[in-house]
Amino acid sequence: MSGNDNGYDASGPRIESAFREFHKQNPSVYVMLLEYAKQAKRRGAKHMGIAMLWERLRWYVVVESNDSASPYKLNNNYRAHYARLLEESEPDLRGFFTTRRLRSWA
Repeated sequence: MSGNDNGYDASGPRIESAFREFHKQNPSVYVMLLEYAKQAKRRGAKHMGIAMLWERLRWYVVVESNDSASPYKLNNNYRAHYARLLEESEPDLRGFFTTRRLRSWA
């Protein structure tokens, strides 16, 4: 993904398409976000913003994994899509994330 026509606009079908492709190419992102969400829930969190988990994932990739050549970049525009995907796919996480209406879902 390079240039301006890369799906990085936060609204519309391009971001949805770019998200789906990123998710397909990087399944470990979902797995790690799921683990972080379940860990937070086990520790008593009732609700959480996906941004916190997203930044935790960035920390893991850059600092803990010591992988400066990470295979992916975490586009903030994908956060809301991951929150919704996690809630749709994981019954125990329904209603866990604080979300707003997506313009691309209007």
